[in-house]
Amino acid sequence: MRGLGHHVQASGAFQASAVIQPTYLGHLSQDGQSCPLEMLILLPGLQETENLARMLHFEMVRVGSLAIGHQYSSLGTQPILCGSIPGLVPKQLRFCRNYVEIMPSVAEGVKIGIQECQHQFRGRRWNCTTVNDSLAIFGPVLDKATRESAFVHAIASAGVAFAVTRSCAEGSATICGCDTRHKGSPGEGWKWGGCSEDVEFGSMVSREFADARENRPDARSAMNRHNNEAGRTSIIELMHLKCKCHGLSGSCEVKTCWWSQPDFRVIGDYLKDKYDSASEMVVEKHRESRGWVETLRPKYNFFKAPTEKDLVYYENSPNFCEPNPETGSFGTRDRICNVTSHGIDGCDLLCCGRGHNTRTEKRKEKCHCIFHWCCYVRCQECIRVYDVHTCK
Repeated sequence: MRGLGHHVQASGAFQASAVIQPTYLGHLSQDGQSCPLEMLILLPGLQETENLARMLHFEMVRVGSLAIGHQYSSLGTQPILCGSIPGLVPKQLRFCRNYVEIMPSVAEGVKIGIQECQHQFRGRRWNCTTVNDSLAIFGPVLDKATRESAFVHAIASAGVAFAVTRSCAEGSATICGCDTRHKGSPGEGWKWGGCSEDVEFGSMVSREFADARENRPDARSAMNRHNNEAGRTSIIELMHLKCKCHGLSGSCEVKTCWWSQPDFRVIGDYLKDKYDSASEMVVEKHRESRGWVETLRPKYNFFKAPTEKDLVYYENSPNFCEPNPETGSFGTRDRICNVTSHGIDGCDLLCCGRGHNTRTEKRKEKCHCIFHWCCYVRCQECIRVYDVHTCK
């Protein structure tokens, strides 16, 4: 498996690779919960045909952990039939067959990427809503080369790399393991130990599987490649040392340290900031030996040019205020808003100036809790009344 691709250059520090991949997406219900019926891994936003968006079709069962395929609830004893997955190009099919052991981690990465998207956009007009009855799980929203498409590509790509990396470090797969390359000299009072997470390997797996699709000479593929790589780069940027103390009575005479990925929420926060500061681009065409090729350049020269860490887009987003089947907008009617906020989650902005309704809601909560020695807590149950504000 180490022969999947070229390793990222390293000399004691993490560096980003220049190779870029398409994206993976998951399938969740509109309330943000996991859909028990199916999971899709998609390549959204390609304008030519939605069939290019189908990469893998996974059915999930709730058995405590993710299982791929309704007939494969036990991945340890039954194989995944890669040939039955629709839409794979030959290179992807070979990858699936050769490295079927890590495909569950790919699906897990899809799921956490979409869950994080829905968390980050929970208070915005577009809240990463998914559609249960469509293979294009976001509907037409990602058909446009907008900021939203940029974020989804980045967070989903990061999710796959993150999940594969974590799975390898936990020993869930035999074809990968801990990272032994990023050692360097230990600092004073500590030494290398534990299992450093091999984020370069996780990124390679994600990139190798998906790059087979993202090789078109058009602007959208260029945008997708850039944003996918930005998602993976975010993990590399946020890698940190995690340490454990050793000594008598919990003293810290000796510390062992290893490289660790951050919590995925940290990655989501980081990429959300990149969404807010995304760079608008324009499309340029030029002729090469293979024909016409589209590239992207910054629209405004007086802004700093985007780096490999930044998100890029070249089409404006709809306002998502009203339902529109052409854009995939569900509108914001009946969305809960924050009456005290002046931000995008506040009733003024979220409701697009239409106003809001207020209703009272009774909720049962634990209250008057008392700690009893030893050792339990006993609480009473109280009914409290809350005001709930929803957009008109």
